[in-house]
Amino acid sequence: MSSKELSVCSSTTNTTSLPELTLLADEASIGDVIQDVVRMGPHEEPLHVLDLDDVVRKHYGWCAQMPRVKPYYAVKCNDDPRILQTLMTLGTGFDCASKGEMERMLGYGVKPESIIFAQPAKSIPSLLYARSKQVSVMTFDGAVELEKIHQYYPEARLVLRMRHDSLKVRCSLGKKFGCDPIVEAPELLRYAATLRMNVIGISFHVGSDCDEHEVYYEAVKIAKGLFEYAKTIGYEFSLLDIGGGFPGDNDKPIDRYAQAVNVAIDQFFPAESDIRIIAEPGRYYVSSAVTLVSFVDSKRVMKEKQPDGTEKTRMYYYLNDGIFGTFYCTALEGQQVVPIVRSKLTKQYDTTLWGPTCHVVDKIAEARLPELDVGDSVVFENVGAYGMVLANQFNGFPLPKVRAYLREGTW
Repeated sequence: MSSKELSVCSSTTNTTSLPELTLLADEASIGDVIQDVVRMGPHEEPLHVLDLDDVVRKHYGWCAQMPRVKPYYAVKCNDDPRILQTLMTLGTGFDCASKGEMERMLGYGVKPESIIFAQPAKSIPSLLYARSKQVSVMTFDGAVELEKIHQYYPEARLVLRMRHDSLKVRCSLGKKFGCDPIVEAPELLRYAATLRMNVIGISFHVGSDCDEHEVYYEAVKIAKGLFEYAKTIGYEFSLLDIGGGFPGDNDKPIDRYAQAVNVAIDQFFPAESDIRIIAEPGRYYVSSAVTLVSFVDSKRVMKEKQPDGTEKTRMYYYLNDGIFGTFYCTALEGQQVVPIVRSKLTKQYDTTLWGPTCHVVDKIAEARLPELDVGDSVVFENVGAYGMVLANQFNGFPLPKVRAYLREGTW
């Protein structure tokens, strides 16, 4: 496989150095890379194979399917610098939820107007920092937050976050953020008007990894009602933020979501209305971009007694990655993972895949797999979202090592 190492620096004046990036020949595939990683194993550290071409394809797919909706990538989802600078080059905006995320993106050369401070519960130091850097667009969902912004950043451009939850999501964000659109939202808009605050629009987030597209239509419809109400108290909104929730696994296209969004915005916010529409995708951009290559560190053959007195074999495999690494969301949100193994054996066994730590909750998955040996690989696709950013070094085990790849033609 033809490839070469490349050290990439940003084009900004502070020339922030990036980790290495390997350029691939255009005819090479990321599957070839993964096969090479497996063949050269076992490795002590779990390895994340980052396919930046996948990120680029996702961006062009978004632009083709939702051309009126500008993506503001959710930095929290995966903050690998090579992903962030790829998206910078492609011209996305960025959803930042902390002072640290704003510092990082501004340090890369992102303009303040390309950032939305999408955090309805901001600290005072972060507000003051945003003001000092002229990051002016930010969300709120309560009276106390509104008063705080009025005191520390009165010229901010505010976006009221309303609650509209999908019933089919991996993680419901409405439990924590978002005001009731029927009662609370009008009250907050009236209060903002009395404070002479500059509210410019409405945002919502249906929840993380949403599995129903219709919810976006309903959310946009409700937001339109708040746009109309705002006019009656002197506001002329200019921004609609439809949040995130878009899936990103390689077997979950966004076609139906894009169709629902397009129908809704064309009906309630037609192009001639001159309303700027943005979204905050995270998982969509990066989930399928990362594949984990892990290895079996140890093994136990268990004999489980059955109700009829017979015994059934169960295999325990202890991998070099677990829920304190890539698979935190497996325990936190019940995210299902699918192990991929290569074996010439056809007989399969009930199998438990454990992580390397001493914690009993460090269980990755249960599956039916052929027998594996110490040193064999176990591959997992679609691990780019909320993996590395949540990983820690509990028990002293190393974080996964990320190897990034990009085709020469894309570069």
